[in-house]
Amino acid sequence: MTDAKQEAHLVLKAICGSPDRPLKIGDIEIPAFVLEDETRVLTQNGLQVGIGMSLSGSALAGVRRLTRLIERFSAKMPELNVLLARIEKPIEFKPPWGGRTAFGYEATILADICEAVLAARKAGLLHPQQIHLAEQCEILMRGFARVGIIALVDEATGYQQLRARTALENILKRYISEDLQRWVKTFDDDFYIQLFRLRNWDFMGINKRPGVAGRITIDIVYQRLAPNVLEELQRRADRDNKHRLKHKLFQHLTPEEGHPKLREHLAAVIALMKAAPDWRRFYSSINRALPRYDTTLPMLMEFPDDDVEDHT
Repeated sequence: MTDAKQEAHLVLKAICGSPDRPLKIGDIEIPAFVLEDETRVLTQNGLQVGIGMSLSGSALAGVRRLTRLIERFSAKMPELNVLLARIEKPIEFKPPWGGRTAFGYEATILADICEAVLAARKAGLLHPQQIHLAEQCEILMRGFARVGIIALVDEATGYQQLRARTALENILKRYISEDLQRWVKTFDDDFYIQLFRLRNWDFMGINKRPGVAGRITIDIVYQRLAPNVLEELQRRADRDNKHRLKHKLFQHLTPEEGHPKLREHLAAVIALMKAAPDWRRFYSSINRALPRYDTTLPMLMEFPDDDVEDHT
């Protein structure tokens, strides 16, 4: 195979992005990813739904529907032929969680499609049943304008760095309480029953757990709760002269948001545990569904059986 053909078959991996963190423009949500060559892509299905088209069939069937839409306009608007060529060649990429490849488009194509649909409406080329597409594209274009001017001001003033820092501070204010909360039972027995099953530990009672259970809890619970929450909880934690925690980490969570979010997260973790036949499959599932907020994520954490304090 020639170098040119090898390049043509190169499938890049997405290094950032998640289905539960889509691009949001008003009420419209479109899954977005950044590839390893820094290309920003929107998923093909998400782009279709974003402009108001229905979904059915395979991804390639969706490409054909987009192609037919723009082809109809390009017959009288030949300047759209460049856009048409881009639509006919979607980007195939590997999602961050692995599995089957996905299809998407370079993110700026969304604005180009919106402009094409609005120009077609102005030229009287839309069928009555396509009017809703123009209305959706109008919403998107207004959203682009608002987001664009805010981003330009943030960049010019240097606020983009402060904004990221402020966003994290706001999360911590919502999650972390200034006052220590009273202890209430938070980790259901189901959590430990399933943990023992998945780890193949001999069950000797809920309160008799290997020390490594604390490390696992840090990983599958606190590191996946919200950005920087674990670090702030550990910073606030009081310890005795033997460096043991005086209180449970969850006692530092706010009753309004932090503690409810913890209970909600635990319910999701337990559901994944119950659905998994073994630890390896559970850990793979939780990495896809509830990824950690730190920068590196191992394919599988084996957790050496050393003593780790109990955070539950």
